[in-house]
Amino acid sequence: MTFDAIGIAGTALTVHRKWLDAISDNIANVNTVTRTSDQAFRARYIEAQAGAGTSGVYVRSTPMGDANGRIVNQPDHPLADANGNVRYPDIDLNEQMTALIMAQRGYQANAQVVDQAKQIYQAALQIGKNG
Repeated sequence: MTFDAIGIAGTALTVHRKWLDAISDNIANVNTVTRTSDQAFRARYIEAQAGAGTSGVYVRSTPMGDANGRIVNQPDHPLADANGNVRYPDIDLNEQMTALIMAQRGYQANAQVVDQAKQIYQAALQIGKNG
């Protein structure tokens, strides 16, 4: 049972780490500008799915955001087109920050499960030595 808890929490740690990686990439590129003739930076998202039985959780897919982004008028920008427009990614920083907090908390909770399960296992070994 303890090993199941460690294994399941370990799979969740992997999913949360990948989620954190995607969020940090999205936040880092929130202000990436491209020409209107090019695609905008596409945000990356993580879809998780429960595994069968006690196999934990895994990343089902990594869908990408909209390549159209949003057009902003910035005539002084060096990448601006003839109309003075540039393309930004369609990433909501507030949503990304909220997701970041959720991913961090999920990671912390699963790390705590691993620590607690390890302590229980060590306590059981100690009882076996003294018994």
